[in-house]
Amino acid sequence: MTDTERTLLIVEDDPGLQTQLKWCFSDYEVLLAGNRAEAIAHLRRFEPAVVLQDLGLPPDPNGVAEGMATLKEILTIAPHTKVIVVTGKHERENAIQSIALGAYDFYQKPVDTELLQLLVQRAFHIHGLESQVRRAGEAQLHEPFEGMVATDSGMLRVRKVIEKVAPTNVSVLILGESGTGKELLARAVHSLSTRNSKKFVAINCAAIPENLLESELFGYEKGAFTGAVKQTIGKIELADGGTLFLDEIGDMPLPLQAKLLRFLQDRVVERIGGRQEIPVDVRVVCATNQDLAAMIAAQRFRQDLYYRISEVTVTAPALRDRPGGAAVLAHWMLRRYGAQHGKGKRGFSEDALAALAAYPWPGNVRELENKVKSALILAEGTAITAVDLGLSGDAAAGPAFNLKEVRATAERHAILQALSICDGNISKCAELLGVSRPTLYDLMEKYGIQA
Repeated sequence: MTDTERTLLIVEDDPGLQTQLKWCFSDYEVLLAGNRAEAIAHLRRFEPAVVLQDLGLPPDPNGVAEGMATLKEILTIAPHTKVIVVTGKHERENAIQSIALGAYDFYQKPVDTELLQLLVQRAFHIHGLESQVRRAGEAQLHEPFEGMVATDSGMLRVRKVIEKVAPTNVSVLILGESGTGKELLARAVHSLSTRNSKKFVAINCAAIPENLLESELFGYEKGAFTGAVKQTIGKIELADGGTLFLDEIGDMPLPLQAKLLRFLQDRVVERIGGRQEIPVDVRVVCATNQDLAAMIAAQRFRQDLYYRISEVTVTAPALRDRPGGAAVLAHWMLRRYGAQHGKGKRGFSEDALAALAAYPWPGNVRELENKVKSALILAEGTAITAVDLGLSGDAAAGPAFNLKEVRATAERHAILQALSICDGNISKCAELLGVSRPTLYDLMEKYGIQA
């Protein structure tokens, strides 16, 4: 264990009991706090793995209000910390309430040092295992698929296609609704390619006015037009040796489509106002949320350009077409953005999970991201509810009637979501699902699921 992983914070206002407990846990790095302010100060500075906390704290040593408030604040600041609450002999209700708030375990006075040592030792062990799982999970989220969480069959297929296509040099067209993560897929293509040491240059064809888009792409020479006070390299040249990502290619005006087609055929560019042909070695990845076939029929998109940019076509599925995807992504976002904003939440309530599954997500992953970020900031409790997400009252999807299919689908999705929530910890996942470990392994084999 590291120093942090062996640090125990004891929150107790009785000096005699403080001394006894410090001696009892001499094998650990022990911090002592007599009230909530001292406890929070130690928590922020030393980040102890385990907290042993008495519920009777000043200014209310004979009650539990201050102790409960301290417990809530500890779990809000450090949701992964294991808190063992210490209660009076006949205060079982308070112990149960503490567990409901998120405490790891409880212990009733009088103090039995051997039993208490066992509880603390187990808490450190569990904390260490969970830390290893989190670190392993975070390592898997780095490039090339950073930010792309795939547990459903649709996104897994997309991921396999990207892995096969990326090492080649073919052009890739990514289709999908707004907010489905098309740029993430484009970056994955770049990261898995032999060009990943060079630049990834992105340009949104819909965000730049038509009269400026050409100069952004191809660059211009000094004096080419009013305001061209110096030679400027375009995005295509800037991406030389790397990858050029043309987002919203369907919004590119027809005259510029012809010039882009010429570049793709000859692999040379001419800056505006220039005469020199400049060879450029760049891979082109395009994306759009528009129906290019319909645009070709309406003569708003060049068919020859379409064939040049779509040697391989990848379709990013909408979030509503990814069974269980919303809940899995929401938990991933909760861990990622909770750490960034210092807003530790322990998860989602049952009504929140039901709402995540029922909502149609017209804005896809981008809309989900906004709702989770907002809920992290505004939610009062330790768990995010449907109301916090702004999803209360949303209607569920239409019913399915084949019971065998419904059960199989529900079981598979429940297992995938539970594995995501538990960071792949099989024991915790089995406990969450209410089954034994062997049963869970059998179900995972049945549905072809790997932890």
